Amino acid sequence: MPDSPRPPVLFIHGLWLHATSWQPWIERFEESGYEASAPGWPGEADTIEGARANPDAVAGYGVEAVAEHFEQIISKYPVPPVLIGHSFGGLLVEKLLGDGHASAGVAIDAAPVKGVLPLPISALRVAFPALRNPGNIDAAISLTPEQFHYGFGNALSEAESAELHQRWTIPSPARPLFQAATANINPHSETKVDVHNQDRGPLLLTMGGKDHTVPEAMTKSTYKKYRKSEAETELVEFEDRGHSLTVDHGWPEVADHILNWLEGKGM
Repeated sequence: MPDSPRPPVLFIHGLWLHATSWQPWIERFEESGYEASAPGWPGEADTIEGARANPDAVAGYGVEAVAEHFEQIISKYPVPPVLIGHSFGGLLVEKLLGDGHASAGVAIDAAPVKGVLPLPISALRVAFPALRNPGNIDAAISLTPEQFHYGFGNALSEAESAELHQRWTIPSPARPLFQAATANINPHSETKVDVHNQDRGPLLLTMGGKDHTVPEAMTKSTYKKYRKSEAETELVEFEDRGHSLTVDHGWPEVADHILNWLEGKGM
């Protein structure tokens, strides 16, 4: 056990999953002595039903606006929290950690930061429902069960994937996908992260060996972006897991690995 009180933990979801999808994680972390919470993105309703009923409430938000939303939440904490994010939530964790808003960060199968060059076909296929129409940049997009199965649940049975789609998915803003897709030709891209910060807290990056949305090549490239920083950056692979690894039947393995990692950092 750490000698000082554990820092609070703030979970950040990515596109297409509601904030309440973190509830099992919150309970597990609270059992380990953490104060944990999972605020939604700006405009996101408190319930899945509410989010599905009013997709326009989240439409148009980009990475910077969402990061500022979480900065405001973090500013109310007495001490910098540990941030744990999935997918675009992982990118937000890296951005917030690099800017000094967290004591440590965990980016689970995170969306690519500016400068990541690999663009696997599977990642393009997942983003295509949004990117196929430039007008979608100001829209909120939903995934069909089939699209969710390819992007999130490809390592699962069709039945489990369908159940997760029905249980957790919501419409999400398409703008972050456009921002990620154009990051390397936009000098002012909002997906830029301070990967050279020497004074930030430790960062753990995870990758799923079967992830179609953020394939291993993307996460390995992100990891290399941190090589010039002396701050701690670690990489772990869950080789049999897809992008659903935070919500599917195997989520406790990922959560417990992160808990053990935080324990090893004295947190």
